[in-house]
Amino acid sequence: MKNTVKDLIRSTVISIGMALAIFCIVGMIFDNLNGGTFTLADHRFTKMVIGSALVGIGFGVPTVVYNSDKLPMPVKVLIQMGIGCVIYTVVAYAVGWFGASATIGQGLVIAAIQLAVAFIIWFCFMRYYRREAKQMNEKIQALKK
Repeated sequence: MKNTVKDLIRSTVISIGMALAIFCIVGMIFDNLNGGTFTLADHRFTKMVIGSALVGIGFGVPTVVYNSDKLPMPVKVLIQMGIGCVIYTVVAYAVGWFGASATIGQGLVIAAIQLAVAFIIWFCFMRYYRREAKQMNEKIQALKK
């Protein structure tokens, strides 16, 4: 149980950090695209930072499903990505990352980009942990000799 809580805190902190880093990078891109006149009023920046942290929590907390041996990997991914993407979509509408003025086509493009970014990040973490497990297995095999 202690390791589960430790893993949960670790993955949540990493997810919040990644969400805030992505938020900053996207903010810099919009600032440059708008010629340095990208402005936010009525505490929108604060709302967006809090929203980014919530998105990080939404993707970080469900990673506890990976500790279960009872669920197959596709179900684990579906649970984590499903929860994270739903939270992202709700937060995105709430803080104005895409609003009611977006057309259905724009909404689909935004959703596709959201899913692509989420799966790219997930894929990178999966490769990292698989490589780490492989190295650990190789060390164990070397010790047996």
